Amino acid sequence: SMMDKISDKFHGGDSSSSSSDSDDDKKGPAAGVKAKIYRLFGREKPVHAVLGGGKPADLVLWRNKKVSGGVLAGATAIWLLFEVMEYHLLTLVGHCLILSLATLFLYSNVCIFIHK
Repeated sequence: SMMDKISDKFHGGDSSSSSSDSDDDKKGPAAGVKAKIYRLFGREKPVHAVLGGGKPADLVLWRNKKVSGGVLAGATAIWLLFEVMEYHLLTLVGHCLILSLATLFLYSNVCIFIHK
């Protein structure tokens, strides 16, 4: 009948399967999907989860290319400044402090002339 044909389509066409076969069919697709996932070095978790997830893992895995590129460019600039050009950290701190002191001095003098 029509209902038997429809049920055969849903149950795989073999209406004389035993209960052990139907148990294997229930496990089969889920086990097959699990077996198809291949992870390097036999890991069970993805690399993103191993790295802790979140923004640091995204940075290391280059999920946001602009942020990762900016961090790489900044680290390269710092390396060039200190190693290649032999600039010292104490000198950099001193120059930054002098620049901030000069900026504050000019700002305070400009504010005095503007408010007169």
